[in-house]
Amino acid sequence: MTYTTIKLERADGLATLTLNAPERLNAVSRKMIGELKTCWEELAADESVRCVLLTGAGRGFCAGADLADPDREASATADSGSALDKYFNPVIRQMRSMPKPVVAAVNGVAAGVGMSFAMAADIAIAAKSASFLQAFARIGLLPDGGSTWFLPRVVGDARARALAMLAPQIPAEKARDWGMIWDVVEDADLMPTAIAMARKLADGPTMALGRIKAAMNATAGNDLSAQLDVERDYQRDLGKSEDFKEGVAAFLAKRSAKFKGR
Repeated sequence: MTYTTIKLERADGLATLTLNAPERLNAVSRKMIGELKTCWEELAADESVRCVLLTGAGRGFCAGADLADPDREASATADSGSALDKYFNPVIRQMRSMPKPVVAAVNGVAAGVGMSFAMAADIAIAAKSASFLQAFARIGLLPDGGSTWFLPRVVGDARARALAMLAPQIPAEKARDWGMIWDVVEDADLMPTAIAMARKLADGPTMALGRIKAAMNATAGNDLSAQLDVERDYQRDLGKSEDFKEGVAAFLAKRSAKFKGR
C-alpha cells in the first residue's frame, strides 16, 4: 500500500516505520492514524518482518493528536470515545500484541498519544534533546492511548498521577531514570543505535521474542501461579522450534547462532 503521512521501508527482516508530517512535529491526523492502523496490520501479517523500528521525521517524534486537523470532528459535536475506539486504540493494541519486537527511536518531543506510542513499544530509546509530555489535562482531557495503564506500571502511582494532572514536560534523561524508556543517547547517535538494536532483534529468535512479549503482557492479569503456567506452555512450544535447536548447537560449538525466526 502507498502511504502519504507515514513512510515504511523494509530491509532484511527489519521494517522502519516513520511518522512523516515533520511540519507539524508528526501530530497525528485522522489520515495518519488510519494509515498507521493499516500499516501495523500489514506488518503483523508479514512473516518476512521480524522487527519494527518506529521513529519520526524531522525535529519531533510525535506531538500528539493534530487538533488543527480539518478532518477532526468539531469539539462541540465530537464523540471523543468513539474516535479512540475507531482510530487510536486499535493501533496501541496492535503494537502490543504483534508477535515481533517494536523499537521506538524518540527523536524529539513525544506528547499526548505520541508518548503513548513510545510506551507501547517493547524498547524505547531517546535522543538527549527529546522530551515527554502527557498534554491531555492542558486541554481538558485525560491521558489515552493506554497511558493510564502504562504510567502507573512504569513510574509508580504517585508520579503517574502528577504526570497526568500537572502535565509537566519531562526531559529524556529523567524519563530514563523513571523507567519510562530504556536509554538515552546523544542526538547524532540515536538512529545508528536504534538501527543496530533493531537489527539485532530482527536477526534474533523471533518466536522466542514474540513469546517473551506475550508472557510479559500476560502478567497484568495473572498471579504467580498462572504466570508459571504461561511460561510452561510457551516454553513447551519454543523447545520444539528450529531456533532453539540452533541456539543450543551454536552454544555447544562456541559460535554465533544463525536464527531463522521459526
